[in-house]
Amino acid sequence: MAKVKVISAWLDACAGCHMSFLDIDEAIIGLADKIELLATPITDFKEFTPADVGIIEGAISNEHDEEVAKQIRANCKILMVWGDCAVFGGIVSMRNLFSNEEVLDRYYSTESTTINSKIPCSEELPPLVKVKPINQVVKVDCYVPGCPPSAKAILYALSELLEGRIPVLPSETMRYD
Repeated sequence: MAKVKVISAWLDACAGCHMSFLDIDEAIIGLADKIELLATPITDFKEFTPADVGIIEGAISNEHDEEVAKQIRANCKILMVWGDCAVFGGIVSMRNLFSNEEVLDRYYSTESTTINSKIPCSEELPPLVKVKPINQVVKVDCYVPGCPPSAKAILYALSELLEGRIPVLPSETMRYD
């Protein structure tokens, strides 16, 4: 039986969701027999190849994030999002209470630890957009909320997908630290 091909990305978030994925510990060995990870935040591929499952952690907070979400959606049959940032916008969306100028000024002028810090300016830096959950940009098939979601919830969701079912998470797998 062919392995299920998986691509994943980490957008605007803390990486806690992918850390929870790694927290499935020895169960990852069983998953490795069934899935093939084509792209992950660790591999840092800039292009996504067609896959069965796409996984996104984090919110959309700039134009690059929007493009990554669209690329993953276009290249996967089922899109699953992990964590409150991807599902609801999460703590990252608190930025929406301020203008982009206020956020950048606070980060680079008020909170900076360097002398004469200035706001970076480059065409390579993607413009900030209003922070939003993934489903406001692309269609999402499966949600795994939590901050971060528990390893148990992630393993359950992946196991259900491998069995050909869209997972409906039992409430006891939810975690909000």
